Amino acid sequence: MSAWRDGRNEKSLARLRRALPAVFPAPVLNHALARPLIPPTLRRAMEGYWRAHPLRADRLARALARRSGTPDGWAWRLDVATEGRRTSFRCPPAPFRETAFARGPGHCCVCGQPVFRFGWHRDLWGDGRPNKRATWHSACVVAWQLWCDPSGQVQALKRAQGRCCPETGRRLLRTAEVDHRVPLFRVWREHRAMPWPDLLDHWGRPNLQVINREAHLGKCAREAQARAGQRAKAKRDALPEGPLAPG
Repeated sequence: MSAWRDGRNEKSLARLRRALPAVFPAPVLNHALARPLIPPTLRRAMEGYWRAHPLRADRLARALARRSGTPDGWAWRLDVATEGRRTSFRCPPAPFRETAFARGPGHCCVCGQPVFRFGWHRDLWGDGRPNKRATWHSACVVAWQLWCDPSGQVQALKRAQGRCCPETGRRLLRTAEVDHRVPLFRVWREHRAMPWPDLLDHWGRPNLQVINREAHLGKCAREAQARAGQRAKAKRDALPEGPLAPG
């Protein structure tokens, strides 16, 4: 196995060196060369770097979204799956994925910023030309996956909070689960008028935590009880005042 790996890495390294431009992000290259299996292409090296740093990708994607700002005329709405709109409040709002606000090839459909070589977010090469064949930053791909399925990054989130349960103050168990501090149904009900970049914080690291399963079950029960109380209150408020009309 070692001989096979050494032979494969030798071929991958030679291929990387042939394709390596004069300017390339040093952290990405260092990460690629430190892998047990060196990626054979610069694109795969870029993708592997961001997959290994999902919380860094999340932070970058939200920062790029702030640079773009909320598009004029856009509002977070739930609609049928047409024109790129979302059908559930659990999916993060993405105005640049909607037909009316898309910026076209060469711009990221998540954050709206230009995409440069190898899916990088900055023009390190100084030619000012976005990659017209790209519609995602490599970092935004990983950030989007985190926002839509945070449980897939439970280990990274555990490390980020020191393996301590914020609900109980105890050490996180193997059965610990990912939770949104502010539930997404509350984000939709109470905060949907916020600027779009601020909304994304509710899907990213600022609103994510890993808590032990028992604490998670208790928190979910309290949230369900609160939602039931809100529905009951809304029904009472909708009832007409005074006695019902006959007939």
